Amino acid sequence: MSAFYFKQLRDVIYVSGVDARKFLHSQLANDIASLQIGQSRYSLLLEPTGKLTSLLRVRCDSEESFTLDCDAGFGEISVARLGRFKIRIKCEISSQAREFVAVRKLSVDEFAKFSKLDNAKPAWREKDLALDFVLDQVADEFAKSDISIGTESEFETARVQALWPTMGVDMTSDSMPAETGLTDVAVSFTKGCYPGQELVERMDSRGASAPRSLRLIRAVPGAKVGEPVVVDAQEIGIYTTVCQEFALALIKRSADSSSIEIGA
Repeated sequence: MSAFYFKQLRDVIYVSGVDARKFLHSQLANDIASLQIGQSRYSLLLEPTGKLTSLLRVRCDSEESFTLDCDAGFGEISVARLGRFKIRIKCEISSQAREFVAVRKLSVDEFAKFSKLDNAKPAWREKDLALDFVLDQVADEFAKSDISIGTESEFETARVQALWPTMGVDMTSDSMPAETGLTDVAVSFTKGCYPGQELVERMDSRGASAPRSLRLIRAVPGAKVGEPVVVDAQEIGIYTTVCQEFALALIKRSADSSSIEIGA
């Protein structure tokens, strides 16, 4: 599949003030203290129980200004969660929905070229060569390029193949971080305390696996979201996203999914 761009709505959260960096570092699962101006980093926002509130991408705009974005519908939820812990903190928090341009399936050269544009936000994992932009910050940049307009189906297929979950679809407020497959990019195990850290650290220190975890698998023909994943007449999980022959599924820890798991 060649490179394409796809327009989508995301929620954007603005956090600004003299305590913005300190506050975000104290609340998020990843290291925000070391984030340099212009850099961005994914982080999980957790409840004190360790369950998931949202997946955020945090961009440092200045020493006292940060922009966070998340899946549509989870901006206000994230603001409310942050606000519950904003006690004697000098920073302001607000949110709004904005239209983004998601650019996917880039070549190495294309990624290097478009990464130089102002406000380019690396998306997903580094190996995925993916970028996001707020639409009004790139105007017609991609309309003038050789990159074609993609469809929602193409975007979802790329997302599934990258094993990248969507909040409210592949992970919910009942999910624990270890289920999501995101701890490698959205959690720091060397930073200081944050709400929900106890569950994350306890599982990591004990080498414990979650009761189920998100996997990239081959879907059976006609598989639908919410249906069980069945191998050898045994239900081993549940489909969360299905894109033709590819799917994301929450697979039980005890299950042998090697026959259907891609990359196993």
